[in-house]
Amino acid sequence: MPAITIQVDPSRERSQLGTGLQVLILLTILSLAPSILIMLTSFTRILIVLSFVRRALGTQQEPSNQIIIGLALFITFFTMSPVIDQVYQKSFVPYINRDINYVEAYNQAIDPIREFMFRHTRKTDLALFAGMEGGAKPQTKNDFSTIALIPAFLTSELRTAFQMGVVIYLPFLVIDMIVASLLMSMGMMMLPPVMISLPFKILLFVMVDGWNLVIRSIVLSFGGNA
Repeated sequence: MPAITIQVDPSRERSQLGTGLQVLILLTILSLAPSILIMLTSFTRILIVLSFVRRALGTQQEPSNQIIIGLALFITFFTMSPVIDQVYQKSFVPYINRDINYVEAYNQAIDPIREFMFRHTRKTDLALFAGMEGGAKPQTKNDFSTIALIPAFLTSELRTAFQMGVVIYLPFLVIDMIVASLLMSMGMMMLPPVMISLPFKILLFVMVDGWNLVIRSIVLSFGGNA
């Protein structure tokens, strides 16, 4: 029976990871991709705002969750395209060409993402997590750790999304109140106001081209051109 030997050759350069470790890192990144998408991009704000639209209209499951998530995903790619392009050009391409090592590739990739998060994070949220983190007070952006920046960014995104949600709700709330008042004045208190107001809310949304307005507002909130 022939002998079977397994030989592991060390990397010739310290700056280059072994193939097996590269595969492990790639699989780890892929497994964390959903979390990265939620935590480091515009996805959270977009999904919440689109969900508010559906709730304000009162259409229950129309559009469905799959459509809402799919639309949010592609709007995320659209708004994040400048950041993605920077990461690709400054980190991925040089690393594939072996011009930089994996540490430099990480630093080149995280810098545009950090800049995006700083641009859309309130100073109060930054101060909150910087204080809870302890240690010396950050003087510059480089002094602020990514671990503290991520929850600060998410907190700001939630606040912004809910502010936009309130603005979306107001016109539909007015319609609900008018319909409820009319039904009460007509003595039709047993008839659910939501069932009567739904067609009027959909009609208003269609007449003002609601999806166009909502998506335009979302993109502009990230500094895009719409």
